[in-house]
Amino acid sequence: MRIALFVTCVNDLVFPGTGRAVVEILERLGHTVEFPAEQSCCGQMHANSGYRAEAMPLVRGFVDTFTGYDAVVAPSGSCVAMVRESYPRLAGSNTVLAERVAELAPRVYELSELLVDVLGVTDLGASFPHRVTYHPTCHGLRMLRLGDRPLRLLRAVRDLELVELPGAEECCGFGGTFAVKNAGVSGAMLADKCDAICSTGAGFVAAADNSCLAHIGGGLSRRAGGTTAGNDGTTAGSAGTTAGSGGTTTGSGTTAGNDGTAAGSGTDRPGVRAVHYAEILAGTVGVPAGTTGGAK
Repeated sequence: MRIALFVTCVNDLVFPGTGRAVVEILERLGHTVEFPAEQSCCGQMHANSGYRAEAMPLVRGFVDTFTGYDAVVAPSGSCVAMVRESYPRLAGSNTVLAERVAELAPRVYELSELLVDVLGVTDLGASFPHRVTYHPTCHGLRMLRLGDRPLRLLRAVRDLELVELPGAEECCGFGGTFAVKNAGVSGAMLADKCDAICSTGAGFVAAADNSCLAHIGGGLSRRAGGTTAGNDGTTAGSAGTTAGSGGTTTGSGTTAGNDGTAAGSGTDRPGVRAVHYAEILAGTVGVPAGTTGGAK
């Protein structure tokens, strides 16, 4: 199967290890993965902020770039939801574009959809001897309806202890520009989510969206005094800051993190790391950039 990786802005700028993990997983399964260099932002930030006209060139660019592949995979529920749910509405009465979107969108998958539904794989041979809890991010939960697909993949990881997250379906408070425009509410929601994560005793919180993980990781890092997130050596708190300066919606990690600190109790669960579940499956958590991990 000829598969294209749509890495997304946040991963490209801040969490490149997640994109590498996706490629490693799929190549290990025997598939060819290509990275079209022409890819850019999917336009989610623009469309969600009301800038429909500004989003349209990005919609057309996405369609031009990824048409022709057997499948397009992205390690982001929110960006996949943008393509599958919002692109048809944005194309509107533009018959030619609407037809091209209708042809392409069903082949755009979040990673767990591609693995479980298309490739029929749940056990990737990974090992991860840690306690992990999973946060189902809103777009994946409510728009893509990922259900238990990521959980099935994590349950198949050897030595991984998966613990249920209280109030798992509650939003973490990120919501892209929501966390910037409504920082107080976002921070209160983040504090609740961090409380729930800390209550599990897990050493890691996994999710399908690094934007939400940057937000959550920022809150956790301020409680623990420097929790790391991802496998690139950046701290969760600084990830939120860097993403903001890169012009992506993840910038709110800094704002919401401040409120997350106020709601925390100092060091109630030090060392909780926020990590994309793909990196657990690939065995690359904690692996420096430029090297490979692999299943054990």
